[in-house]
Amino acid sequence: MNTLKSKIEFSTDHSQIIINLISEIDIFKGKWSVLENMSLTFLNELKNIATIQSIGSSTRIEGATLSDQDIKELIAALDINKLDTRDEQEVVGYYDTLELIFENYKNIELTENYIKQLHSVLLKYSVKDDRQRGIYKKLTNKVVATYPNGAQKVIFNTTEPSLVPNEMEQLIIWTNQNIRENKIHPLIVTGLFIYEFLSIHPFHDGNGRLSRLLTTFLLLKQDYNFIKYVSFEHLIEERKKDYYASLMECQKNRHTDNERIDKWIIFFLDSIRKLSAKLDIKIQETGTGKSIYLNDRQKQIVSFVKKNELCKIGDIHRSFSETSINTLKKDMKYLVDNCILEKSGQRKGSIYQISSSATSSKT
Repeated sequence: MNTLKSKIEFSTDHSQIIINLISEIDIFKGKWSVLENMSLTFLNELKNIATIQSIGSSTRIEGATLSDQDIKELIAALDINKLDTRDEQEVVGYYDTLELIFENYKNIELTENYIKQLHSVLLKYSVKDDRQRGIYKKLTNKVVATYPNGAQKVIFNTTEPSLVPNEMEQLIIWTNQNIRENKIHPLIVTGLFIYEFLSIHPFHDGNGRLSRLLTTFLLLKQDYNFIKYVSFEHLIEERKKDYYASLMECQKNRHTDNERIDKWIIFFLDSIRKLSAKLDIKIQETGTGKSIYLNDRQKQIVSFVKKNELCKIGDIHRSFSETSINTLKKDMKYLVDNCILEKSGQRKGSIYQISSSATSSKT
């Protein structure tokens, strides 16, 4: 039987496409580490829009019918005692799970127990799911695509219930080990995890929704923080046909030596690339962000100033003693010129802090 690693042994042509996609994504990731100093008001607005889109799209992919406006109104006047329809129950469950991930991803590791906990939260308002929350499936299920007209199509068969615990355990061990060792790019590790999770389909219901939530969780764990401000789920809804086609193409050789997931990985990476480009355009259109490149040392200086609030050049030099004072002065000028840091005072008395334009919404 094929090993997990052998599924990502790609052809030269596909490897080059994947390398190029990863490069574009990581360039934006580096840029975003600077843009996160933008106004909190603007970031919160982006996050709120993305959250509603994510909830709406992910539940509609599975057959729900509520519009984004319906969801916005439901969340704004939330009363869990009046969730009468299954669509409403699924929407609020998704909202709670997404917020749980946003609030706790830094402190929680990828484990079977955490996945089961997320599944329980996802379905906690769904009356018909009382007996299967957070519990691996007892009966065989299939991946079924639901289309806008209500028609359904079987995409592929999934792991038999008796094999689920072992396959999930091995998948999580492999994922955590490869993220820790960092020999395979984390975006490829994440893409493989999601493909395997969907192929195993460990729960009776909620697997599609949970796979997209786990995508957000794993991307955040690997510092792709921009994913909070643009909706992965919304893009998947827009590209639903390609989403299912890429999974089916890889799944047709499931459990054979020919199983490769290049088509899925390319689709997955291209979707993230499109998201980063969409977010970049939105920032440029508002005039909020600038195309700024920081090297690793400059990023560390920004983190140091942020942590210590008010710093003199001497404070910074003591922490970056291997770097000449003249180089640090050039770094500080670059950061001030690009409105990342603010400078007050003159010469040795100069004090640096994070730009007020980046934190103005806190006051």
